[in-house]
This record gives sequence, structure tokens and C-alpha cells, in this order.
Amino acid sequence: MAKKNQETGHTAVGQTNGTAPASAYDSIDHLIDLAPIEDNDHRELGLSDEAVCDMYRNMMLQRRFEERAAQAYGRQRIGGFLHLYNGQEAISAAVRHVLRIGEDQVITAYRDHGLGLALGMTPNGCMAELFGRIDGYSRGKGGSMHFFDKKNGMCGGHGIVGGQIPLGAGIAFGLKYKGTDNVCLAFMGDGAAQQGAVHEAANLAGLYDLPVVFIVENNIYGMGTAVDRSSATLELYKRGEAYGMHCGLINGMDVLQVYKQLKQHVEWARKGEPSFVEIRTYRYRGHSMSDPQKYRTKEEMENRQNQDPIIRLKLYLENKGLATPEEIDAWDEEINQVALESVNFAENSPFPPVETMWEDVYVQQDYPFIN
Repeated sequence: MAKKNQETGHTAVGQTNGTAPASAYDSIDHLIDLAPIEDNDHRELGLSDEAVCDMYRNMMLQRRFEERAAQAYGRQRIGGFLHLYNGQEAISAAVRHVLRIGEDQVITAYRDHGLGLALGMTPNGCMAELFGRIDGYSRGKGGSMHFFDKKNGMCGGHGIVGGQIPLGAGIAFGLKYKGTDNVCLAFMGDGAAQQGAVHEAANLAGLYDLPVVFIVENNIYGMGTAVDRSSATLELYKRGEAYGMHCGLINGMDVLQVYKQLKQHVEWARKGEPSFVEIRTYRYRGHSMSDPQKYRTKEEMENRQNQDPIIRLKLYLENKGLATPEEIDAWDEEINQVALESVNFAENSPFPPVETMWEDVYVQQDYPFIN
């Protein structure tokens, strides 16, 4: 008998009639909206007025940075792959205020620009990395998919789908071994959640009570495949139950909601109680710059953009009297200039010298097999 998902009524991938599951096109809004958004007040959540304003400014920085990166890619100033974070900024902005930046650790996949900027990586250094220049965070050798900054606890973007999750479990094991109460947030997409290594890492985290929060940024599509075509259940967060850890479903279109719920999971992790969290969100750009996006409709994208997390927070700031429209416009202009300057900085940064090709391969520079 074919299985039906309780959330959408779609026949799941594990159905027995041999046909493909129904498209997710008619259920995308329903799927995201199943994750509730409460009427949160930032003060009740323990956030200061300045912290909420900082969330907005950082979300805008991420958005403007990505827009400038897309323009540079179109001018062929950036080579290789480019995976943009537009629409998902509420997640990283919340992380910025949940973690002890520099002590806690974060590891993610290739859509890593937003998290890097949220953790304190500079726009100049990030853009230089996209341009393949020596002043980039990975000295121009990592590019878009491999942001890394030890100072701020950014343990990298990773290009192998799901490959970062076992590493995240290992980072958490190291934090526990050292006797700290620091945590690791290990991010993945909904597509990566189907990888076998994810389940192995989750099992070890539950077994050893590791201080880790596994976070699925479910933006509905893994490349061009809707989540109901790749997963037998749309309740991805419930997978954590099998490994004896906390589970959570969060609406990623509201930064205060993300902050409230993610803060609880981080507090549990500090006590050695791991979590498996699903944050439902939506990316406004394609999987990468070469994605024609034929798998979703114009109406679907317009509907989600009407619920933009940045616009939502902007209205909150105005309604709470935290900032006037004029002040917000001034922030936006300043941030736009910062993003523009990052492009100029990258353009003027030199390429890595050829003789540095063999550097940065091993941490131990005199590793015996380096030659």
C-alpha cells in the first residue's frame, strides 16, 4: 500500500505502485507554513534593541553581498560555482546572536556566504575569496564553496554533499574531550539529509552525548529535486528521535522565531544533549548561477518573496519604534556601499603567486610526504 505523507497528502517516495511521487508545486507554501511563527517580542527573548537592529543590518549585508556577487559572476569576474543565500538570511542572523562567536564552532555546506558574514568574516575578505585573490580567507584557493575562518569559528563550507556532517560530529567530540561547554552547529541542506553519513554521525552524536546541533536548512529543493521526491517523509526533523536526541521544527522566514527555538537547542547541546533541527526556508535564487529553475513556478517564487524575512524584520523594527524608515534607509545605503567596496577590494587584490600552489595543503608544513 502506498504511503501518504500526513503534511501534504502526497504519496511518498517509498510508495509501492512504481510511479514517481506527486510534485511539490502545490504544497510548497503549506509545507513552510506548517512551521509556526509566534508573536515574539525581542525583549521577552532576552534580546536588546541594538541586537535586533544588528540582526537587520547583518541580514541586509548578506543580501547586498550576494547581489553584488551575482553581478560579478555575470561579468565573469568570479569563476566556478556560486551558490547564493538570498532568502535564508534569518537563519544565519539568528546564529550570530545565539552562539559565542570564536568559541563555538560552525560547519556547513557550499551555500556558506551568509553564515560567514554572520559570524564576523569581512565582506572584503569574502569577496576576495570569490574572486580567487590572495586576500581571501582561503588565500584565493577555496572560492565560493570553501569559506574558512578559524578566528570566528567558521570551520568551512564543504563541497561534498553531506560530507561536513561527520566532521561536525568530530568537532563536537573534540569540544567535549577538551572539557568545554562549547558547541558545534553542523548545517546541511534537505538533499544532504538523505546521505548515509548523516545518519552515522547522528547515531554517534546520540551515543556519545555530543554537544552538536544538526541543522537541516530545508529550502524545499535539493538542486532541482523537490523534497517530497527525495524523502519518504517530509518531517525531516523527526529523524533525530531514532538517535535519542532533541528534535525541532523552525520557520526560517522569521529571525526572532529562529533565535528563540535555536537558542534552546544550543543550551541543550552545552549540557551534552544533541539535537536534530529542521529549519524550513526558501532560496530566492537558483541552486547555483547556472540553474534555469524550471522546477518551480513564477507564482510560487513571488508568493515566497512577499514573505521576505528582511521585510518582516523591517516592519517589526518600525512597529516597535526601534528605527524610523529614514534610519533604515540610511543603513541600507551604507550597507550597499560596503558591498560595493568589497567588489572594488577584490578587483584590486592580486592573484596568489604560482609558488604558493603547494602551500596550505597540510597544516603541518613539514609533513614528510609533502614533496
